[in-house]
Amino acid sequence: MVDRSNALSWHDRVQIGLGMAEPDLLRSLLVNCTPPIAQLHRIGGISSTIGVPTSSGSAIDGVIEFEEEHCRLVESPQHLQREVTAYGQRQGNPRGYVDLLRCESDTQTLGQMIPCAQAIATLTEAGFTPQQVGQILHLSLDAWFKSWWYQADEMGVFTIPFLRLMRSRHYADGTVTLQYKDFFAQEQPPCFKSRHRRVLIDILPELQSFQSILTKINLERQQTGIPTALVISHQIPDLVAQGLMSQGISLFASHEIAVPTQANCFTCATANCPMQGNAHSPVLFCRRFCLEGIQV
Repeated sequence: MVDRSNALSWHDRVQIGLGMAEPDLLRSLLVNCTPPIAQLHRIGGISSTIGVPTSSGSAIDGVIEFEEEHCRLVESPQHLQREVTAYGQRQGNPRGYVDLLRCESDTQTLGQMIPCAQAIATLTEAGFTPQQVGQILHLSLDAWFKSWWYQADEMGVFTIPFLRLMRSRHYADGTVTLQYKDFFAQEQPPCFKSRHRRVLIDILPELQSFQSILTKINLERQQTGIPTALVISHQIPDLVAQGLMSQGISLFASHEIAVPTQANCFTCATANCPMQGNAHSPVLFCRRFCLEGIQV
């Protein structure tokens, strides 16, 4: 195999690392940047796309898409009782459950005339057990299924209890409509469980002026409608970094990314890899490639 590793720029190698879309790496970018974009325990599904074209004919280095959780189903009645007591103490209100139910939301539609299999998947993903899913889907016409949830507090911790009522409507074509409404103490839960978020990724392999970086990112924001941006850079002067952060842009140090290298499985010394010693391996880049006797 011809060694083309030196022909790859630093920018390309980082972009390839993002393109592999390893969930742990993507989560690390969002959690360990400055300032952080998300909290680890609130990140659901996550994916990335690189080389995203824009209307001007240019391309954005990458876009990370993820689900940020705002609500979570209560695990047990015992845990709920502890949280209700703690919530009442924080609020200086001993009325407990009564205080939590003083506000009522309008009825919301979770799924409109969706296939039954999709309804089951949606409820299962929310955290309902198979037994609970069956109960929700087999309610009588005027019945509601009650469940307790938490929404995140100001620190992003799931500590604020609220009551959620759910019902289902079945149609002759086999589809189902899922609806819910919430009873809460103060702030209405913002969504059923999570909200979809997107983050612009810009890779800066060398020093650039503050104006050029900001102009590029603001143009990408305008073209994509994505307000959140993350810059991955080898090094940024402190003054430039402070200026970018003041404009709502997060920063991540590139040396914290394990960049893949040009690989040759035939000569690789990683013995516990199924491709090790394979002269016809299709693998071109690998983070575990090792020419020496050190197992990684």
